[in-house]
Amino acid sequence: MNPKKPRIVKKNLAWKLNRSKSSWSPYYRVTWYESGKRKERAVFLDWKGDPQLLDSLYWSCRAGQHTNQQQRSKYRWGEVIRLWRADGVIQKKLAAKTKSSYQREMEALLAKNADKDMRNTTRAGLRKAHAELIETRRKADWRIQIVSLLWNYAVNKLDWPLGPNPASGLDKYGVQKPFDPWPEWMINALDAAPSAVKTVGYVLRGTGQRPGAAVGMRWDQFNGEYMTVVDEKGDQELEVYCPTFLREYIATLSVAGSHLIPKNLREPLGYDAVEKAFRKWRETLGDRAKRFTLHGLRKAAIIELAEAGSTDAEIQAVTGQSAEMVAYYRMKASRRALSRTAQMRRDQNGNRT
Repeated sequence: MNPKKPRIVKKNLAWKLNRSKSSWSPYYRVTWYESGKRKERAVFLDWKGDPQLLDSLYWSCRAGQHTNQQQRSKYRWGEVIRLWRADGVIQKKLAAKTKSSYQREMEALLAKNADKDMRNTTRAGLRKAHAELIETRRKADWRIQIVSLLWNYAVNKLDWPLGPNPASGLDKYGVQKPFDPWPEWMINALDAAPSAVKTVGYVLRGTGQRPGAAVGMRWDQFNGEYMTVVDEKGDQELEVYCPTFLREYIATLSVAGSHLIPKNLREPLGYDAVEKAFRKWRETLGDRAKRFTLHGLRKAAIIELAEAGSTDAEIQAVTGQSAEMVAYYRMKASRRALSRTAQMRRDQNGNRT
């Protein structure tokens, strides 16, 4: 026996029994004639059994504003990204690291803009989006760079009529000054941080990897006294010694998936989620913590190794960082050590007088 047909009656509203004959579905139906031929278009109204929702959907159709009535633009962000990814000539030219960075930023762009018409993008809108990402300045600049890259591809390779590139000439934050290494008091505060922040902090300090690689570390990368770390810039894996403090901390963690910081059984928690948790925790430490980032803990690892008497080559073997970067942060370690020695000598001289 068929279910009872709803008694809601409106102009252009039609009810159809679904294929399983278990319920009635509402459609907004319009008919017209072209060249003597009758044409019809029906828009499904997903009312979920709620008369108020049905009323809202119905009147959006009457106003021509239902999403299914909108003509889908050809010049969408989702479409240009799909075509860019399918362009074999471009993909062949890109290094693996560059391609990975582009893909990451394009996924972020797709999250909220996949179906949006590129022609509606404005310089003012991009400038606002850039400013809203001020807490993550590198990400802010990446957003502008990706928009510019895709716009130029659409205009020059696809011949899309988009007009001038809205990202062209926009001011960027640019190359940032070297990250400030974490002070000892902030490293000590890690023990009271949320689990994901604490874990990534221990891994960063113990491996010197980039934060993205630290967040994605798997259990199978730890093997006794050694661990396999990722040099993201060089796109390679390196086997290095695992310091005792990191081994002891890892031993306290429960296995809830293949990764140290799991999202589910097979995937790690995303970097953005961890970085957001870090910023929230950093706020609890007061104004003096504002200038420190996850990258800064990686730099603190260099200083700790230098103060322990490690050579530049040894520090590079552990952290995978460039000779220039190691030399820069070694200078900070040397200044600290020299200042301590000098002040202690002054204290000793003062005691003699």
